[in-house]
Amino acid sequence: MKKLINSPETVVSDALKGIEASDSNVRVDHENRVIYRSTKKDAGKVALISGGGSGHEPLHGGYVGFGMLDAACAGEVFTSPTPDQMLAATTVVDGGAGVLHIVKNYTGDIINFEMAAELAADTGVEVRTIVVADDVAVQDSLYTAGRRGVGGTVLLEKIVGAAAEEGKSLDEVAELAQRVADNVRSMGMALTSCAVPAAGKPTFDLPEDEMEIGIGIHGEPGRHREKFTDAKDIARQLVEPILADLDFTDSENIVMVNGMGGTPLLELYIVFAEVKALLDAAGVKISRNLVGNYITSLEMAGCSLTILKADSDMVKYFDAPVVTAGMRWGE
Repeated sequence: MKKLINSPETVVSDALKGIEASDSNVRVDHENRVIYRSTKKDAGKVALISGGGSGHEPLHGGYVGFGMLDAACAGEVFTSPTPDQMLAATTVVDGGAGVLHIVKNYTGDIINFEMAAELAADTGVEVRTIVVADDVAVQDSLYTAGRRGVGGTVLLEKIVGAAAEEGKSLDEVAELAQRVADNVRSMGMALTSCAVPAAGKPTFDLPEDEMEIGIGIHGEPGRHREKFTDAKDIARQLVEPILADLDFTDSENIVMVNGMGGTPLLELYIVFAEVKALLDAAGVKISRNLVGNYITSLEMAGCSLTILKADSDMVKYFDAPVVTAGMRWGE
């Protein structure tokens, strides 16, 4: 295993130092491993926090800043943050209007965010929780009860972050977040495994001539393994399960082709072209799109497809200005 690290034990703390040094829009509480906006949002506005295991960058720390998150809690690689981290973040960012917790559907994340919300409520902070469970690949996995939370989290954080920035109430922000969660679907695939630094070896074995369809962002197994094929067929295997799960016709749709960390952007554009052709043929309109690395799995080669059945409010908030390390436009 070759990685640009100092030691497996210091990967997260060392990365947090780099994040703080590289981005003037954030500050880092190194003791609690929480990334905050460098300038706190105005009092009276809803605050958003999220978090999860490290190794999925730019999710979540790369989305802290104007128009998105107020704080992100960093766990060890592929490991949930602790309730203490989440409680610290919640109490710091609260500006009197309440805090929304955005949680991917993984058992550890759910339990720890729930505990933090209860502790925060005891201090007088009003907390709402939105669970993202958008992966159509499997109904249950090694880490979840129900569908996994994956790429839909990125779109939700962007859209809901803009609504909070505008000054929407906690009820309004939570309702919008739930609408996004209810109308977003994702499907992923892998060409290679990835290696968690502490393990020092690939999470799973995948022969050179095979690929995994429906993989999770922690290397969880997917629907099936089969012989490697071309981008056209891979796109089909991502699009068809999503369209079978939800009707995306007659709506404004936001489409994201996401790299898992080890796939060149050149290849992601090839996949997007194939995805667009399939969606055009199915009568599914693409109003907005993202192509790139937005929620990764260390150095895994592969990609995922996320489609959000968006309404006019979602498109408006997607277009709204954002200033973060991982997403920036409309300044």
